[in-house]
Amino acid sequence: MGDMQGERVEVEITGVAHGGIFVARHEGRVIFVSDAIPGERVIAQITDDAKSSFWRADTVAVLDASPHRRPHVWDSAALDREPAQRAGGAEFGHILLEHQRELKRQVIVDSMKRMAKLDVAVDVAALPSGELAGEAVADGDGTGWRTRLRLHVGDDGTPGPYAARSHRVIEVTELPLAVPEARKVAPLGEKFTGADFVDIVVPSTGAPLVLVDDAASGPTKHSNRIIERVGDRDFRLDVRGFWQVHRHAAQALTTAVQQAIDESLFDARAANLDLYGGVGLLAAAVGDRFGRAVRITSVESDAGATDHAAENLVDWVGAAAVTARVERYLRQVGTEARGADRSRLRAATVVLDPPRAGAGKAVVSELVRLEPAQIVYVACDPVALARDVALFAAQGYEMSRLVAFDLFPNTHHVEAVATLVRR
Repeated sequence: MGDMQGERVEVEITGVAHGGIFVARHEGRVIFVSDAIPGERVIAQITDDAKSSFWRADTVAVLDASPHRRPHVWDSAALDREPAQRAGGAEFGHILLEHQRELKRQVIVDSMKRMAKLDVAVDVAALPSGELAGEAVADGDGTGWRTRLRLHVGDDGTPGPYAARSHRVIEVTELPLAVPEARKVAPLGEKFTGADFVDIVVPSTGAPLVLVDDAASGPTKHSNRIIERVGDRDFRLDVRGFWQVHRHAAQALTTAVQQAIDESLFDARAANLDLYGGVGLLAAAVGDRFGRAVRITSVESDAGATDHAAENLVDWVGAAAVTARVERYLRQVGTEARGADRSRLRAATVVLDPPRAGAGKAVVSELVRLEPAQIVYVACDPVALARDVALFAAQGYEMSRLVAFDLFPNTHHVEAVATLVRR
């Protein structure tokens, strides 16, 4: 291979694939094209022809534009730039918002069909975007929602995002996806020689923070605790600890998980579980819906997060936070549970919020062995979710409900919440 690199081809875009790329065929070969929209005819420049099964390419000109195309929300990622100089991280920014959600819906539906052999009907719901600080305004153009962002630092000390699928730092003058408070403090014109990256964190309470990571001294030890407020509940966490990025995502997921639980299968006194629980956001969602008597154990491998979870869940006497790898925790519980413990597990509602790679075979198998009454699976990757839904189905659990949310407008990412029950 190797002879097509840099060549330009005229192609018809026929569909969307997971990962923010679009599908075309050229002389029988699949080409994954970025910056396009299904239905368009474009000129694409081949960037990667190393695999015989598919090539990658970037759109350099649109011959026949989709009615869903708009000027890119981020000038630094626009079509008139050389593909290698386009900022990454807003790969759907050239598509009207409503159609972005339609494409995300198609990716979920296709994944479920392909991997779990299920025909699902699902809509991708919009979140308020909060361009006006403290006010939920309608969606606008899908900008102004990111409360956390990382700027990488180039060899010359310039901070900026990476170019798409590359570790090349792009100098930018604006950060349209960021909340206004982050835009104000972003040190875009400055130099950070010797640093690896600059993190900007805008908590819902307190001042925005700019944290510089120095390669020489390792990560700066910020024992900075921040407080995130969801409804009228406060969550303490480390400034670099995991928290949902969209300003309204924590509230949206709280409500989504509360609604995803089948009340007729819920038992407050069961051995309820919150797996990959972070600082306890979703355990608290369960507790707030079902009251003070709720027993729930939040399991998370990051000790800093579980320390905070213990504090954040103090309102429930029956809540606990355990530091453990989920698979190991489930195996141990499954091995040791007898009699009454076993029935409490069988009556359990399990909330599962795994990282992008999904729960995977080992965790699904250990979880199914406990035979919980229902599983609420919060997923940030539709392909991983569909694969896990297929694993659950093979072991007696079927998906009874699926909803999806656009927590990451102008990117290809989409969040889904599935409920699984014993057949």
